Amino acid sequence: MSSRSRYTSPVMAGARFVAQRGVLKPFIWHKADVTVLNADRLDDMHGPYVAVSNHSSHLDAPLIIGALPGKLGRYVAAGAAADYFFDVWWRKGLTALFFNAFPVDRSGLRGRRGLATSLLDDGVPLLLFPEGTRSRTGEMANFKPGAAALCISRDVPCLPIALYGANEAMPYGKTWPGKGKPPIYVNFGEPMRPDDGESVAGFSERIAKEVRGLYDEAQDHAARIGVEPRRLPRD
Repeated sequence: MSSRSRYTSPVMAGARFVAQRGVLKPFIWHKADVTVLNADRLDDMHGPYVAVSNHSSHLDAPLIIGALPGKLGRYVAAGAAADYFFDVWWRKGLTALFFNAFPVDRSGLRGRRGLATSLLDDGVPLLLFPEGTRSRTGEMANFKPGAAALCISRDVPCLPIALYGANEAMPYGKTWPGKGKPPIYVNFGEPMRPDDGESVAGFSERIAKEVRGLYDEAQDHAARIGVEPRRLPRD
């Protein structure tokens, strides 16, 4: 099997479904109290898309893939840091099995855009973290423009997502979620498309603003129901 065809292989998708829905999702949902907000905003989505989210924990990709409806998550390919997840064979194999991962560098998509555009052309949705690396504090960094550029060049929608509580449940430096099922919220936004004539930079800024708004929305929801994340002590 060629390196590109594994992303669209029904056999690989079946194995991934078992790994994701039979192993990974039950484990994460057992270790954390996960609430998915506004999944109905995805009802009319179809075809390839670029999902983007804030990034502050190794839980982020499993949370998003587990929260996506099956029809939208079956073939989604997650961008993973080339210098970490693709540096040794076993880590590369696991990220391929669980996340249909493809390599990106930490500066965005430089040097890897050819694969990302090819995957979108093949109908494969992408999951990207435009900050480029995990936040050590939970605060969102500026978004790099690669995801916005892909949406514009391939004429596909952007799916904004915010994760609230993932950093508190498993902050930078931790290798395991905390005890007591810490609360985490996955908040889906409405699919976005660039305005006519909108620049890559302008669309990227608008995506980042939307993710921040979704984060605030999830935070407000947690405050209303009285279930707010609590930060774990660092190692």
